[in-house]
Amino acid sequence: MPQPSLPDPVRAILERLWSAGFEAYVVGGSLRDLLLGRDVADWDVATSALPDQIQALFPESVYENRFGTVAVRFEGTAYEVTTFRRDHRYADHRRPERVEFGATIDEDLSRRDFTMNAIAWGGDRERTPVFRDPFAGMADLRSRRIRAVGRAADRFGEDALRMLRAVRFAASLAFAIDAETLAAIRERAHLANELSGERVQAELRRILAASQPSVGLDLLAATGLLEVLFPDLAAQRGMAQNKIPGRDLWQHTLAAVDAADQARPVVRLAALLHDVGKPATLTEGHFPGHETEGARIAERILRDLSFPRHEAERVTALVAQHMFNYDPTWSDAAVRRFMRRVGIGSVDDVLALREADNLGSGQPADAGQLSELRRRVEAERAARHALDLSGLAVDGDDLRASLGLPAGPEIGRILQSLLERVVADPAMNERERLLELARHIHDSARSPAQTR
Repeated sequence: MPQPSLPDPVRAILERLWSAGFEAYVVGGSLRDLLLGRDVADWDVATSALPDQIQALFPESVYENRFGTVAVRFEGTAYEVTTFRRDHRYADHRRPERVEFGATIDEDLSRRDFTMNAIAWGGDRERTPVFRDPFAGMADLRSRRIRAVGRAADRFGEDALRMLRAVRFAASLAFAIDAETLAAIRERAHLANELSGERVQAELRRILAASQPSVGLDLLAATGLLEVLFPDLAAQRGMAQNKIPGRDLWQHTLAAVDAADQARPVVRLAALLHDVGKPATLTEGHFPGHETEGARIAERILRDLSFPRHEAERVTALVAQHMFNYDPTWSDAAVRRFMRRVGIGSVDDVLALREADNLGSGQPADAGQLSELRRRVEAERAARHALDLSGLAVDGDDLRASLGLPAGPEIGRILQSLLERVVADPAMNERERLLELARHIHDSARSPAQTR
């Protein structure tokens, strides 16, 4: 096999290590992606040099962990250079109790998760660089197969996240998981309970970023990982609904996720969770209020997975608002109220979620006259009418000066009342008219004793 084409900084790092008498290899996902012809996000180098020896060769490097990884800055970019390692017992199915430096590249590769990630290219100054592939990882790459290094059950017992990584690779690379590895995931699925929310979140994001997330999501269900990690979603399996004949609620969810815009990760996540409230609200074949219950469940799931608050709030709002029903008889004011209700910054996401829901239900994307609603939304945007407080011709300072009120909830209440009037009639959005209306709202709210 020809030598891989490496970026100049990576080759320079290898050559500096080789020249100093150390072994050094490109390893892991970077080499895997290079061999697959995919873009390489991060480059990793494994070496026989110890951390202090690496730092001596690269004075600008940083060593801040106990795992032997030195961050080498080269031409403005950081590259991870790690001393050969060997792992010890994994007590919590998440991380080794300790890591020791190893002696050979083959020893280092033996501690990796899958054969396709246990390939190395390099050597030392005495030999022409070669591929090291002690577990036939290149054959698995050619066969598009995900296979554990050594005994699969042992690998997953060491680190339960490897099961999720197998599922993620199957989705993102369009690879198949080999039979023994798949059986070991089923056997060890319960260990996923030991994983932190942050680690599960990271893998879920990558599954949802695949061109066809249903591949990974269906594997979660088939292996038992879904029931362990997402029991609320697992409850959708086998639940009938009036969508596509022969498809249950879980299959509808998978189809909706696949149909969601890959460039809108928030919409994809909302598509996964949009019907999560249905099992809990099933009543005589219907799901009354499932969007409200679904938003509550989604909020809990996203909190448990440690999603950033702003992202969780956006997803939860989409779940809560996805059941709107547009009617062509809506007035322009009704369209503006719809935009306010779902959130000015979320209108496009709500419409995209409904399109995915439609496609997942076997309907055209614009069923429910979404195309017409989108045109009307765009017209309202173009008209630049006030749809939130920032668009009003007055603000809190104006009201305090005009009404003699202190800062507080009364100011906020009046501003909201003004906004409602302006949404209904944009012509009202003039400073003097709003100040006069504010005085009327304030006076009307005062008690008879105050107005005598």
